[in-house]
Amino acid sequence: MNSGYTKDEGIRVAASDEERITGSLEAPAFSLEADNLLRIATLAGAFNDDQIRDDARSAAERIAGGRFYVACVGQFKRGKSTLLNALIGEPILPSGVIPVTAVPTIVRFGERRQARVRLRSGEWTDIGFGDIEEYVSEARNPENRKGVAALEVFVPSPLLREGMCFVDTPGLGSVFAGNTAATHAFLPHIDAAIVVIGADPPIAGDELALVESVAKEIPDILFVLNKADRVTEHERNAAISFARRVLEERLQRPVRSIFEVSALEQLDGHGSQRDWAQLWDSLEQLIRRSGQQLVRDAADRSLRRLSSQLLTVVHEERDALTRPFEESEERIRQLREVVSHAEQSLNDLGFLFSGEQQRLSKMFGDRRDSFLKSVRATAHEDLKSALASLPRTSGPRYRRSAIRAAQDIIRRHTMPWLEVEQQNAEKAYCQITKRFTELANDFLVSARNLGSADMAYLPQGLESEQDFRVRSEFRFYEYLELVSPASPVRYAADLILGILWAHRVIAAEAHEFLDRLLETNSERVRNDLENRVTESRRRLEAEIRALLRGLSAVSERALARARTAHAAGTAAVAASLQKLANIEVELTRLSSTSNRSS
Repeated sequence: MNSGYTKDEGIRVAASDEERITGSLEAPAFSLEADNLLRIATLAGAFNDDQIRDDARSAAERIAGGRFYVACVGQFKRGKSTLLNALIGEPILPSGVIPVTAVPTIVRFGERRQARVRLRSGEWTDIGFGDIEEYVSEARNPENRKGVAALEVFVPSPLLREGMCFVDTPGLGSVFAGNTAATHAFLPHIDAAIVVIGADPPIAGDELALVESVAKEIPDILFVLNKADRVTEHERNAAISFARRVLEERLQRPVRSIFEVSALEQLDGHGSQRDWAQLWDSLEQLIRRSGQQLVRDAADRSLRRLSSQLLTVVHEERDALTRPFEESEERIRQLREVVSHAEQSLNDLGFLFSGEQQRLSKMFGDRRDSFLKSVRATAHEDLKSALASLPRTSGPRYRRSAIRAAQDIIRRHTMPWLEVEQQNAEKAYCQITKRFTELANDFLVSARNLGSADMAYLPQGLESEQDFRVRSEFRFYEYLELVSPASPVRYAADLILGILWAHRVIAAEAHEFLDRLLETNSERVRNDLENRVTESRRRLEAEIRALLRGLSAVSERALARARTAHAAGTAAVAASLQKLANIEVELTRLSSTSNRSS
């Protein structure tokens, strides 16, 4: 008789896991914890729950190796990748690219430099260092279309020799304030954290929420104010004072140190050391004082979390066997109805969002016109003064100097305006996304009320205000071809103008060039803001829709197996129930074992 569960398949999964993981065993002290996690992976495989199985396998592999994860978190533009590169001692991680939040990049010790990637559909594959960006940048791997599950980088850094691993997961500090699927899935794996803050603003609301979520599970958090070279001492002191106050209020515990560093200065080998030595010493103390305990705590957290998730699946399987099929079918139908309703509501809201986008587009255009009116006269006066101070050299050289002066003037006016416009645009975007997140939260409440096992993987709720999903792509356009014109006719004409002392002609053309720069770059700012709204809206919708996919999978699989068992007869049903009871006892024991050890 077929009870719906294949024992031999479970045995083969276990043998495969054990051979793979124990073959690379580096820390026998944690072999028991790794074995327990492998057992959970085996049981999850028997229920066809790939998420729990893969999570347990991954946890077992790193616990067996005695590795603990120190995640670098914070908002975009904090310089997190640069900070990790400076700690590693070389520019390994791509910086200045838009990350794929679903792809954590783990940096661990290795005798030689190498990298590997694991796709959801396969095993680890070695890649070149130059190919890392192909998998972690939004430009090369939009929305993680390549299906990257993880990426590991091996470096011979002495700081990582004793088991500490750095994790570069930029998405942790951006979308859903820690509640995206990627963030929700990765937070339990963090053993310690480096929180990177800035001076303007020092720490944002979503970062505070993230730090609070992390602090509930782990005590070891280091705070770093990066880019300390870009602000004055007064600004640094004000930022640190503000950050310490709000962090201590939120965490309800003292914040001992906030290290002032410039990762870029450290990486380039110039400038002040600032608090770099203290930061390095704190990481070494973390290894000596807490390294082994952090690994053990990570194993305990994984055992408790995965046992609890799998117990939920077991209960769903048991209920499907014991209640009438009609009741299970009705619950699945209701869940599908909730999903269908949410999908339709998203479609309806899409039309409203489009109208709001048009309103924002007009607002951006009006603000651009105001900017042009306010700055044009001042910019021309600045250029007039700059040109008056230029030596009347040869015509081509004078043109190059005049054009560079115009570029510098427009850049000085445009970049601060861009920062202000980005803040205003993000506030406006937050307001029009509230309807989407409110809808998603209503959906989560409705889905949880059905009591389905699938709900174990859902976040508790989404933050009502959403930041931009993408960073600015604005690049100041300089018209470099005009600095050193390739045209021999222009060069000859400039030579003649210089000989005739007709520099005023070149000066007049420099003023025309300034207007051209001003018009072009202000329009590029407006386009950049519109593109960020459009792309952020698209990603927000995609993230919410991702929550709708596959929610009834556990219930549907349980019902299918229950039908198989009932079709085989009463004895098969009884055997299945007994097996589930045994698994429940085993999972409860594994969870209680972790509780005792912690």
